[in-house]
Amino acid sequence: LTELRAVANGAEVEMLRGDLAVMADTARLAKEIAARTDRIDVLMNNAGGTPSQQVITAEGNEETFAGNHLGPFLLTKLLLPVLEATAAKQPKGSVRVINTSSSAHEYIEGMNWDDLQSLKTFVTNKAYCAAKLANVYFTRALAKRVAPKGIVVHAMHPGVVATNFASHGDAPMQKFFADYGDKASTPAHGADTLIWLAMDPEPGKSNGGYFFERAPAAVSPAGQDDALAERL
Repeated sequence: LTELRAVANGAEVEMLRGDLAVMADTARLAKEIAARTDRIDVLMNNAGGTPSQQVITAEGNEETFAGNHLGPFLLTKLLLPVLEATAAKQPKGSVRVINTSSSAHEYIEGMNWDDLQSLKTFVTNKAYCAAKLANVYFTRALAKRVAPKGIVVHAMHPGVVATNFASHGDAPMQKFFADYGDKASTPAHGADTLIWLAMDPEPGKSNGGYFFERAPAAVSPAGQDDALAERL
C-alpha cells in the first residue's frame, strides 16, 4: 500500500480486504465500496487461486469455483448500480469490467452441469479450468447486458506470471510453475494487458472480448457458446 501511494501522484489510495470465496464477505465488501464512492470507472476481477485439495466453505461452496467465479460474479452484480450510474455520465466505453480468466479454460470440453462446483467429482486442475471457463461465459453474458448502458466487459489471460499464485496449489501445479522458471513473466508484464484493457481507448470500442498480450486471443469452442454462457 505504501508503494502504491508513492506512485499515485497524490491520488488517494485505499485498501479494503475481502474473501471472495465467501459470499457473505463479498457482499460486505461491495457494501463498503459503495459506501465510500458513487463512482466506479473500472472494476478488475483479478483475484484467484487454486487449493491443493477440495475445500468446502462454510456456505457449502467449493472454494475454487467460489473464489474464482462466484465471488467476482457477486461483487460485480452488487456494484453494477454504481458502474451504471458512472457510465451514464461518461463517454460510451470508458467504464469497464475486466475479468482475469486463463488459457486453462481451453483444457476442458465444457462445464459439468450435473456437478457445476465439482462437489462430487473434484479434481484440482479440472476445477480450476472450469472456473476459468466460467469467467469467459460471465464476460460474454454480462457484456450483452450492459453494452446498451455504455459499459465494456472484457476477459484476459495474463500468461504464467512469477508470483505466489501456486503456493497453495497441489504438487502438479507447483511443478508446473517451477518448470517455467525464468520463462514466467514478471508481475508488471502480467499486469500490462489488464492496465491496457482498463485505460486504452482501443478496448473501449469492442465488448465481450478475450485478450492476451494486448491482442484478441482464441477462445475454446466451448467458450464461444453463448447459449451455455446464458445457461451459466
